[in-house]
Amino acid sequence: MDDELNAHCRIVMRRLREGRVIPFLGAGTNLCGRPTDADWRTGRFLPSGQELATYLAESYAYPASEAPDLLRVSQYVQAVTGGRVLYDELHELFDRDYAPTSLHELLATFPRVIRTWREQGHSSRYQLIVTTNYDDALEKAFVAAGEPFDLVSYLAKGPDRGKFLHHPPEGDARLIEQPNRYRELSLDQRTVILKIHGAVDRDDADRDSYVITEDHYIEYLAQTDISSIIPAVLMAVMNDSHFLFLGYSLRDWNLRVILHRIWGRQPFEEKFTSWAIRMDPSRLEERLWRSRNVEILNVSLEDYVDALKRGAEINGS
Repeated sequence: MDDELNAHCRIVMRRLREGRVIPFLGAGTNLCGRPTDADWRTGRFLPSGQELATYLAESYAYPASEAPDLLRVSQYVQAVTGGRVLYDELHELFDRDYAPTSLHELLATFPRVIRTWREQGHSSRYQLIVTTNYDDALEKAFVAAGEPFDLVSYLAKGPDRGKFLHHPPEGDARLIEQPNRYRELSLDQRTVILKIHGAVDRDDADRDSYVITEDHYIEYLAQTDISSIIPAVLMAVMNDSHFLFLGYSLRDWNLRVILHRIWGRQPFEEKFTSWAIRMDPSRLEERLWRSRNVEILNVSLEDYVDALKRGAEINGS
């Protein structure tokens, strides 16, 4: 596996510095590098999706006979409490200064790698990073590295529900009214972080946005053509790149629907090969990933991050 992993990482680093790989981050990335005996409730570590589901289930007397699935537990909390109790709970959990993981920190080094590649006369573009996480650990890693970025996040509530909001490095946030005509984003200038399930707003809880309950997902997936509300300039990149899935299980039906919306119109033979980092995947997961032209690497995120760093050194980045 070592030789296969090292060869893969050299290829990925080559394509990353060309701006041709889109990291796609799931809740499992929050566990990267976390000690096995660490308790996320101390406020030092972000919860995984399962830990968040268990916490909400215990806090709101979710039926013990039911498995604590995050979508269903969130739906239950909203049903038994009404109002904005669920949003208040989520804001309290995510409005903390969690330290970025080693994966977040690694992603924040890539803009420098891309600039070096450009200075050598090569054509490249900055990263598009897609995430379904609500926290701001990735953004904090970029700030700590001194790297500017554009943040584009989905609005799950309010009068502009179903649209994306653009937060540039400077100035006020801008609602993306016409995705096909929006010209304020450019991967020639800097990284774009795309949060497709909403995000916490550390400055104002009223601006929080979460796609998290069953009803949220039904509305999001049934009524929203994700490919039509993402700015066209970003969709063009998504149709012309490899994907690197980190912290995901393809057993999540919502992820499969999103991928179908993104890739559905693209002929299979025209897709770039993509990759998923998944420790001990089930046979079903393997088949689901491979049916979408996604290769699985059976390795932990910690080992994968270390291997990517070695790939960067070998490539002279």
